[in-house]
Amino acid sequence: MATYIIGDIQGCYEPLQRLLEKIQFDPARDKLWLTGDVVNRGGQSLEVLRLVYSLRANVISVMGNHDLHLLGTVNNRPLKRIKNDEFTAIVKAPDHPELLDWLAASPILHRDKATRTILVHAGLLPGWSIPEARLHATEIEAALAGNKRKKFLRIMYGDTPATWSDRLGYWDRVKLATNIFTRIRLCDSRGTLNFSVKGPPEKAPAGCAPWYAYPARRKKKWTIVFGHWAALGLMVRSKIICLDSGCVWGGKLTAMRLEDREIFQVDGVVS
Repeated sequence: MATYIIGDIQGCYEPLQRLLEKIQFDPARDKLWLTGDVVNRGGQSLEVLRLVYSLRANVISVMGNHDLHLLGTVNNRPLKRIKNDEFTAIVKAPDHPELLDWLAASPILHRDKATRTILVHAGLLPGWSIPEARLHATEIEAALAGNKRKKFLRIMYGDTPATWSDRLGYWDRVKLATNIFTRIRLCDSRGTLNFSVKGPPEKAPAGCAPWYAYPARRKKKWTIVFGHWAALGLMVRSKIICLDSGCVWGGKLTAMRLEDREIFQVDGVVS
């Protein structure tokens, strides 16, 4: 039995099939973890959703910002006003209710105590402890699961507030925590998020650094596996692992076997 972690798929169905074949994934034996963003931009988001849903008993897929955008688009707009062809195809599919309900139930953060591994789409605030991160993730998951879901999917967009404080009101706290888990790349020493740069870390503006580079984060004993940052690419360090290798941009789709950290890759979508 093995656990394979796959980076951002983003609707790239054919590369996903080739990667599963390459790792010889056996749903009767193996587990599959996904870093989120299973949909959008690759052209075959419905096919990816259906495949992952068919394997759901063996899959843990954390919520990505593109996954949330799909849910928000369906929640906030009538079908005739959805301009995204991939999202339209999903909404028109007869099985879309169960696919979207499954997606909405995706964990924000997955914590595996046996291997001391955290799976999250984008990252964590440097100063957060793991229990704090789990608490804030649970609050978002509850909003998505309950009667607050429609409002949450309306108010989640935007870059503010950008600085964490325990004194934030409920919706500001949930919105900012969502941006941290699903969108963070850079922040300053106060933990204020910066969304102005999506390129590699060396493009960070003065006073900002990757969220994982701060001393408060480096001292943590858990390994954090994430995606989201295609410009960062595949990065495997002792406690920080990025698996978004830009499949949808013509890069690679990457899987890592958790037990020994062996890397497997296939070519992505030709850009």
